[in-house]
Amino acid sequence: MATLSRKQREIRDRERLILDVARRLLLDKGYLGLSMDRIAAEIEYSKGTVYQHFRCKEDLLTALAIQTKLKRVELFERAVTFDGRPRERMTAIGAADEIFARRYPDYIATEEVLYVQSIACKASESNQEAMQAVDGRCVAAVCGTIKGGIEAGDLEIPPPRQASEIAFGIWGMTFGSRIVGKTPTCMDQLGITDATTSLRRMQQAYLDGWNWRPLSHEWDYDSTRDRILGEVFADERAAITV
Repeated sequence: MATLSRKQREIRDRERLILDVARRLLLDKGYLGLSMDRIAAEIEYSKGTVYQHFRCKEDLLTALAIQTKLKRVELFERAVTFDGRPRERMTAIGAADEIFARRYPDYIATEEVLYVQSIACKASESNQEAMQAVDGRCVAAVCGTIKGGIEAGDLEIPPPRQASEIAFGIWGMTFGSRIVGKTPTCMDQLGITDATTSLRRMQQAYLDGWNWRPLSHEWDYDSTRDRILGEVFADERAAITV
């Protein structure tokens, strides 16, 4: 890896500062309350300096989304190195997403704001490409695990169903549960006291519905999860409760 010059390090560090401040302002003030003027005032640089890094607000927000997605996909790519059957590796991806949510709550909160705003279409071409690249890595980790289940003979997908539908369902279940989990009234009425544990059970039941073997009554996935945390995410397990 090439050594950065002093100027390059200054540019990199300033960009990180801009993103850190933008994330905080987005969470504090919301989408409409975030502006280049406010960011410039916070970091004590001119607005022109902020525009040197990001050409518009949407470009900045896309960079925040990329930063968030990179942290998640790095955990996903570690998860799929777990030495186990394909469905165990899917359990590892679930554990990785839990770790991401617990370790980086501000990133999760930012992501929820960004998903309801149409921002990527106004971002720079380079940031749009970077977003697509990191999304591609995430899809590859999940869909590659599903294909591994098919290749191992543990999973059959009868036409017209597709393997990608499994990934779509898992993502929808995970993101949807986080939204509902932040609505105390709904959780009380549902009688759900531990959203994370309930989500794990729903994910296993969902994979059972696809007849992805070993089924949850045939395999101790709680033990698998303990192995995953010990073998793949030992540092994260020591730092947080998962």
